[in-house]
Amino acid sequence: MTQERELTSAHWGVYEVDRHEGRVRGLKALAEDPDPSPIGLAMWDAYRSPVRVHRPAVRRSWLYEGPGARPELRGREPFVEVEWEHALDLVAQDIERVRSQHGNQAIFGGSYGWSSAGRFHHAQSQVHRLLNAVGGYVRSVDSYSLGAARVLMPHVIAPMDELMAMHHGWDVMQANTRLLVAFGGIPAKNAQVSAGGAAEHRLRPGLAGLARAGCRMVNISPVSDNFDAPAGSVEWIPIRPNTDAAALLAMAFEVVQAGRHATAFLQSHCVGFDAWWAYLNGESDGVAKNAEWAAGITGIPAPVLRQLALDMAGTRSFVNIAWSLQRADHGEQPYWAALSLASVLGQIGLPGGGLGVAYGPANLMGSPHTKFPGPTLSQGRNAVAAFIPVARIADMLLHPGARFDYNGASHVYPDIDLIYWAGGNPFHHHQDLNRLARAWRKPSTIIVHEQVWNAHAKMADIVLPATSTLERDDIGFATREPLLVAMKAVMPAPGQARDDYAIFADLARRLGAGEVYTEGRDTAQWLRHLYEESAERARPLGVELPSFDDFWRAGEFRLPAAKQPVVMLEAFRADPVAHALKTPSGRIEIASARITGFAYDDCPGHAVWQAPREWLGAAAAAVHPLHLISDQPHTKLHSQLDFSAYSLANKVQGREPIVLHPGDAKARGIAAGDVVRVFNARGACLAGAVVNETVMPGVVRMSTGAWWDPVAAGEADTLDKHGNPNVLTCDQGASRLSQGCAAQTCLVQLERFNGELPPVTAYDRPALEALDRGKMRSSDGA
Repeated sequence: MTQERELTSAHWGVYEVDRHEGRVRGLKALAEDPDPSPIGLAMWDAYRSPVRVHRPAVRRSWLYEGPGARPELRGREPFVEVEWEHALDLVAQDIERVRSQHGNQAIFGGSYGWSSAGRFHHAQSQVHRLLNAVGGYVRSVDSYSLGAARVLMPHVIAPMDELMAMHHGWDVMQANTRLLVAFGGIPAKNAQVSAGGAAEHRLRPGLAGLARAGCRMVNISPVSDNFDAPAGSVEWIPIRPNTDAAALLAMAFEVVQAGRHATAFLQSHCVGFDAWWAYLNGESDGVAKNAEWAAGITGIPAPVLRQLALDMAGTRSFVNIAWSLQRADHGEQPYWAALSLASVLGQIGLPGGGLGVAYGPANLMGSPHTKFPGPTLSQGRNAVAAFIPVARIADMLLHPGARFDYNGASHVYPDIDLIYWAGGNPFHHHQDLNRLARAWRKPSTIIVHEQVWNAHAKMADIVLPATSTLERDDIGFATREPLLVAMKAVMPAPGQARDDYAIFADLARRLGAGEVYTEGRDTAQWLRHLYEESAERARPLGVELPSFDDFWRAGEFRLPAAKQPVVMLEAFRADPVAHALKTPSGRIEIASARITGFAYDDCPGHAVWQAPREWLGAAAAAVHPLHLISDQPHTKLHSQLDFSAYSLANKVQGREPIVLHPGDAKARGIAAGDVVRVFNARGACLAGAVVNETVMPGVVRMSTGAWWDPVAAGEADTLDKHGNPNVLTCDQGASRLSQGCAAQTCLVQLERFNGELPPVTAYDRPALEALDRGKMRSSDGA
């Protein structure tokens, strides 16, 4: 096998390296990708930006006065650059301090998000492996993207990862689906990504194929432009944010009331329908959940809801529900209601019918390719049992020792003295960032690995510069993608940046765990080892990989296509006994005896309507009358590459755009291009106004990802100058069941900003000083 082209992988896709006469000039789209993402093309210039971290740096007070010194100055104090050996000594000494004084349960291993497309240099795996090698750490579970669904869905149908990997192939949808109803849209901007790299972006071509096949497509959403099918092929039904559960309940009611429900499927494949029907028809509470009832909540006219429900019962139909719907107060309910509606319709397991969770959030769903176990680095065994749901980190720091409910059990927040974070940016993805900044003062030490001087790095005590995807060797792989990629370094690392593995290997040796962590392997040996392990697991599935040497020489390997069309839950439908689900009953649980037994008032034992804390029907809307939707940006992944030219070109006067309806703009004297102040009781930020009718009246949309840029980090009522919506979002759990992120439950007000515009400083490097060894504290031995 010889190399015909040079490839690299990123979350946004597989890209070809543009090399001329031995010199790399940049990246270009993969030739066979039908809809390549432009985001990854921006990596080449972005990773050479001055905002990169070049040398290890320590916050001045921490360096000269010791752990815990002046935590209120995090984010506002200069850093002192030190040599690598000194930085590693400081980190190892402090880990040992915490272990000996407080135990490993006082260490939080922070890592969250899409830290690496390569399977070896995956920061989450690396930091957890290091901390496990030295005695363990407090971990987080679930995700901000899917906190509510990840907890709920295993109880009622299947784990989310399994569901996402079994969605109908787009070819199956095009051949069979005649009515696609999407709650929350099907946006191509989200489907640009896969963990490991999308070799072929399928969503836009998939939806175009549905349109050509004559499939009717309906988008039930507060915004109209989040369904990327050909122009004119999608019906938009506006709905008040956070009310989707009510619409789904009413549609199920109307199907059953008309006698169009699938009684045989409900009896053979489901449990709990009778208990749920008693709620739907009002027997349990005196309120029938019909279309008229839902119209008053959702704003969707009753005849529209009723007719759509009956149309779904009359043809091969599919319910698609966006991840954003469960990032809300009572976020479990729309997911459970969608599953229950799909069960009432009785098409789950039929080609092109049933439920999607969902097409749109990632490129994985809809793939026709073989599911293949790729290379995976073992994280080892964690000796510490304590954990938190990922979105409860501020609660943990602010309330050590307090109890919290989660998934049927009661737990205690641990008392954290050291945070070690590698991969992800909590000052992007967490809610109520002003509250998080106050909580961030609790630990004595915060250590981060970072590529760039973002807010996460500026809020740390010790910053270790890490390499990017383009600066190291790795293996790119994504579930149900056709390519396995030999990712060879194509550019030098800036300054003194090192791979996470090299950093952790040096730390492990200092902490007496070098052999446990490295197993005697360098990076090249690990890549060979992980590849060969993967080849062994693939062989029983009929996938024969070439030798590692041949693979590395060729630079890529194309995996075989699936032998049969991919039909979601086909085996379960054919035989629910032989292919029983992993739920307690083995069937779909429209009502769950287990969840009923948890006795949570905010998440009862079947899908219900419960009004969220903040929505357009609440009294709070009199003060903050606009519902803020904080969706995924189209120019970056979360906050990654916010500093790239592609992302910066999307800003309005240097601020993140906020979209508002012309009527809402006119009422406030706002014109397109104005800088506006967006605010509520939790915080305020500046944003750039975009005025159009893609959002319904009373709704504004500001994508996430702008680097947090506060006037004064950690101070009350500080203004974010850049447009990070998470200074406004609510930091409370979706329910006691999941404790998931509830970012989409958020009311705000908006006004034109008439003062002197403060400059955006998000991309500025912090003040950096050289080490003054005369000021070192004596305990360092300096």
